[in-house]
Amino acid sequence: MSSTPATGAPNFSPAYRNTVLWLLVLAYTFNFIDRTIISTIGQAIKVDLELTDQQLGWLGGLSFALLYTTLGIPIARLAERKSRVNIISIAIVVWSAFTVLCGTATSYVQLLLFRVGVGVGEAGLSPPAHSLISDYFEPKTRASALSIYAFGIPLGTMFGAMAGGWIAEHLSWQAAFMVVGLPGILVALAIKLVIKEPPRGWSDRQAAIEAEPPAALGREASEAGAPAEGPVAAKTAQAADPPPSILAVGKRLFGSWGMFHMAAGITMASFAGYGVGNYAPAYFIREFGLGLGMVGLAIGLIAGLSNGAGTLLGGFLTDWASKRSARWYALVPAIGLILATPLYIYAYTRESYQLAWAVLLIPGVLHYTYLGPTFGVVQNAMDVRMRATAVALLFFVLNLIALGFGPPFCGWCIDQFARAAFTAKGMAGDFLTACPGGSAPKGSDPALAAACKAAMNEGTRSGIVANLLIYAWAGVHYLLAAITLPKDMAKARAAAEAGDAAAAARAAG
Repeated sequence: MSSTPATGAPNFSPAYRNTVLWLLVLAYTFNFIDRTIISTIGQAIKVDLELTDQQLGWLGGLSFALLYTTLGIPIARLAERKSRVNIISIAIVVWSAFTVLCGTATSYVQLLLFRVGVGVGEAGLSPPAHSLISDYFEPKTRASALSIYAFGIPLGTMFGAMAGGWIAEHLSWQAAFMVVGLPGILVALAIKLVIKEPPRGWSDRQAAIEAEPPAALGREASEAGAPAEGPVAAKTAQAADPPPSILAVGKRLFGSWGMFHMAAGITMASFAGYGVGNYAPAYFIREFGLGLGMVGLAIGLIAGLSNGAGTLLGGFLTDWASKRSARWYALVPAIGLILATPLYIYAYTRESYQLAWAVLLIPGVLHYTYLGPTFGVVQNAMDVRMRATAVALLFFVLNLIALGFGPPFCGWCIDQFARAAFTAKGMAGDFLTACPGGSAPKGSDPALAAACKAAMNEGTRSGIVANLLIYAWAGVHYLLAAITLPKDMAKARAAAEAGDAAAAARAAG
C-alpha cells in the first residue's frame, strides 16, 4: 500500500486488495462453519435430546436468525460511520465464543439460547464486509469480488460438514462445537492486524479518475493543495456526507420491480437452501444407515466442489455478460435455479446413495450462480454511504424469512409426511409420540420399530422434495426481475449521480 503523490490518498495494490478479500473469505468461511454445523451434527443432537425435526429446525433457524437479522441494521448504521475492520473483528470473537458455549449445553433450551448468541455475533460480519469490498473493488469487478466473498458459504459448509461429522461420530456433538469455534479468535486477530480501513468510496474515485479526462482532474489545483473538481471531488464529498436514512436505502433497495424481484429471488432460493441443507445429512443417515463421518465428508466435498464452482461462476459470468445487458444479472440466476430443481429432485429420489451423490455435483453448480449477481446489483445500485445498510436490510428480510423459517418449515414438512406415512402403515397413535426422536423406544415391539423407521425415512424424503420445488419459485422471481432490471439499474445510477452532483455543490459552496 502506498499514497498517490498528488492527493496523499492511499493507493492499494491489487495484491493487497486480494489479500483483504481472501481474509474476509476466511472470516465468512468460519461464519458458515459455525452457522451450519448444526445441520451436520443435527441427527446426533436429535437422538440425544429426543427432539422432533421441527425443534431441530428451530436450532438452525429462528433461534439463530432472530437477533442476527435485527442487530444487522444497527450494526450496519454503525459501520457507515465507524471502523468496519473493528466491527468485524469484535463480531468474530463474539460468535466464536458462543459456538464454543454451544458445546457446553446439556439441554435443548440451553442450546437454543447459545445459538441466539452465535447469531448476535454473526450479524456483524457481512454488512461491513460488503461495504469494505465495495470500497476496495470498482463497480465493473464488484460482482466477481462479492462472489469470491460468497465462496465462504460453500467452503464453510464443506469444512463444517467434514469436521463436524467426524468429530461428532468419534467424540461427541458437543466436542464438534468446541473444536470449530476456537480458531475464529485467530481469524479476528489477523483481520485486525492486516486490513486497513479504506476511505469511503475509494474504488469509485479510482474508477472516476480512470474515466475522467486529465484536464478535468485539476492537476495544478491538486499540486497546490486545492480540491479537484468533477466526479472525483463529488465522490470525495459524498463519502464525507452523513449516511442517508434507512427509509431512503429501503426505497432504493425494494422500490422498483427489478430490485424487488432480485430480493425475492435470493430470499426464496435461500429459504429452500437453508431448509434442505439442514436435513440433507440426516436424510442420508436415515435412508441409507450411513455414519456421521462418512455423510459429513460426502456432503462437505459436494458443497465445496459444486456449490463453490457455482458461486464463483455466477459472479465472473455475470460481470462478463452484463457488459452486453444488465438483464444478465437476473437471467444467470434464473436459468441456474430453474435447471437445478429437477436435478435435485432426481438425486433425492434415488435408491443408491452413490448415484445420489454423483448427481448432486451438477445442480449445485447451477443453483449457486445467484449469489454474486444479486449482491453485485445491490452494491452497484447504492451510494457510498448506503452500502452496509443496504446489505443489512437485504439480510434482515432474507434471513428472517429464509434462515428463520426455512429449516423449521422443512422440519415441519418432514414431521407431517412422517405422521401420514405412520398412519398409512396402520399404526395406532401419533408418530411424534410413538417414535420420540424419530425411532421407537428401546424394547418396543419390532413392528413398531420398523414402522417408525420406515415412516421417518419416507417423511424425510418427501419433505425434502417438497422444499426443493421452491428453487424453481426463486428462479421465476429472477425471470420477473429481468424484465425491468436494466431500466431500474440505470435509474439507480442516475440517483447516485444526482447525489454526487449535490455533494460537489456542497463542497464548492
